Amino acid sequence: MSDAPLAAAPKTAAEAPRQAERRGLAVEWLRQLALPAVLLVLLAGFGAADDRVLTGYNLLNIAQQASYLALFAMAQMVVILTRGFDLSLGPTVSMVSVAAALTMAGVGGTGGSLVPAVILGIIAGLALACACGVFNGVVVALLGVSPLVATLGSMNVAIGIATTISGGRPVQGVPAPFSEIFYSGSVFGISSAIVIACAVGLVLHLVLNRTVFGRSLYIIGTNPGAAAVAGVPVRRLLVAAYILCSALAGLGALMMTARTGSGEPNLGGTLSLQSIAAAVVGGTSLAGGRGGVVTAVLGALFITILSNGMNLTGVDGYVQMIVLGAIVILGVVIDRLSLEAR
Repeated sequence: MSDAPLAAAPKTAAEAPRQAERRGLAVEWLRQLALPAVLLVLLAGFGAADDRVLTGYNLLNIAQQASYLALFAMAQMVVILTRGFDLSLGPTVSMVSVAAALTMAGVGGTGGSLVPAVILGIIAGLALACACGVFNGVVVALLGVSPLVATLGSMNVAIGIATTISGGRPVQGVPAPFSEIFYSGSVFGISSAIVIACAVGLVLHLVLNRTVFGRSLYIIGTNPGAAAVAGVPVRRLLVAAYILCSALAGLGALMMTARTGSGEPNLGGTLSLQSIAAAVVGGTSLAGGRGGVVTAVLGALFITILSNGMNLTGVDGYVQMIVLGAIVILGVVIDRLSLEAR
């Protein structure tokens, strides 16, 4: 009788790690499938409440709106991977919008060709966005200031610049070709905004998963100290991450400027909060090292469907802000519980 337990013990000990691994895989699959299921439930719920929600026109509108937020969520995701975030993203969008519109209106309004005006406007907008990224990256990575303080400061600087150079008013004179490129145009019947967001998402996915730069961001977010010991140039990559974040925000700003047809000093609005919410709800961990393009896109779809449904069903705008804030808190709590369970 004493031989049976002795013989079974090694087998049980050997199977324990495999069972834990299987449970981990099952939990991961459930986590990945949870948000798509929630998206379907949201659509069905809002569709039952209002017939307009599930119309082809509204679904296309949701896809187009989500394409903008997906870009901003991907931008936030890049720096969140490194245990940071960018509170200046929204004001950067406003500043880029105003600067690009002023450049295009100035060059095009002097009797010059519209093509150089559009090109110079795009260059001016993206260059200014990258300059914001350099500033944030240097302050965070080289000066050692926390991302919260650094980007909170640059947020106020960006708001001041956008308001000052525009006089607090929309900047008119955006050329029609600019709007055709970033908004009204289409590729095989698909809106240019959706095409641009998909193309950027594909490239960013490859960068994060197939390049040394991308894999290093995950390593930095997982354990910055170990990354430095392993020879990863942490500071340089952090600066690059903030530049990439701001560049993506600048691209999104150009797309939104094309949609409005003018440079708007208040265009960024609540985008900082929305982009962080989309990234976190999608599954990007604020603890760093976990997330990706798919999580950012799913989060953007969730926020867009929720906002669209609440608008169509008549939910007050201030209540929507409360819901969005609660979603951010819930996403952080779920992320914390997930980390503790590992």
